[in-house]
Amino acid sequence: MRDIATPSYTREILEKHGFSFKKSLGQNFLTEPNILKKIVETAGIDEHTNVVEIGPGIGALTEYLARSADQVLAFEIDDRLIPVLKETLRPYDNIKVINQDVLKADLLKETAYFDPTEKIKVVANLPYYITTPIMMHILESDLPVAELVVMMQKEVADRIAAKPGTKAYGSLSIAVQYYMEAETAFIVPKTVFIPQPNVDSAILRLVCRPQPAVKVTNEKDFFQLVKASFALRRKTLWNNLIHRYGKDAETKAWLEKSLAQAAIDPKRRGETLSLAEFAALANAMAENKVSE
Repeated sequence: MRDIATPSYTREILEKHGFSFKKSLGQNFLTEPNILKKIVETAGIDEHTNVVEIGPGIGALTEYLARSADQVLAFEIDDRLIPVLKETLRPYDNIKVINQDVLKADLLKETAYFDPTEKIKVVANLPYYITTPIMMHILESDLPVAELVVMMQKEVADRIAAKPGTKAYGSLSIAVQYYMEAETAFIVPKTVFIPQPNVDSAILRLVCRPQPAVKVTNEKDFFQLVKASFALRRKTLWNNLIHRYGKDAETKAWLEKSLAQAAIDPKRRGETLSLAEFAALANAMAENKVSE
């Protein structure tokens, strides 16, 4: 069977259907079968796995997933690609393509036909411009996803997988690592795409934790603290906290007491705090908060 993912066949398909790329949708089609094979291997797809794919394009990754998985459900926002996918994926009877924006999809409802005894994995080449919203939508959907293996801009992957004390570490690292273990599996050069993007990509493997990485009193307050701590990147943690929570005497006393209780030096920068330290500080702040 002829692979979709070769430069010549990809061009042939695009020309046949008169397809033109939409920059607004971040469309870049992968044309290297070995990389697709590596993605499927990284995700550990087998006949007991159901896969959700986002942005199948012309079906290059989709067909590789279908060869190994039980069922593949693909969300494609561009209605111009639906007839193309109908043609390219005709040989496979275990693929369902939905013409919908995944951010508006009820993932639990759409995956109801999956065998509930099998694992669900998300495997996708995510559009650069909307990577984070898609990932957060999946994490917050209550869909029992075992892991995500997703391609994204290398810089974003670096930020998500970053460790404390590094330049890339920030609120995005913490937001994702709170729910998942993150690691960069391998780099994908920009030369294997049509059209060629400006930057290299990375395959990020995210394994869902059975429960969040740290225990916090209030998740909303925890994430608010994290966001506040990185607001003024070059400033100390203390400067960021008073910038967000206020400079009055009562607020300062509350922050000082909470920092001391969490054993965190206010002169440190937010990027040096681990997930556990942010949790300790958020919990101390909740405990010491003066009731209004």
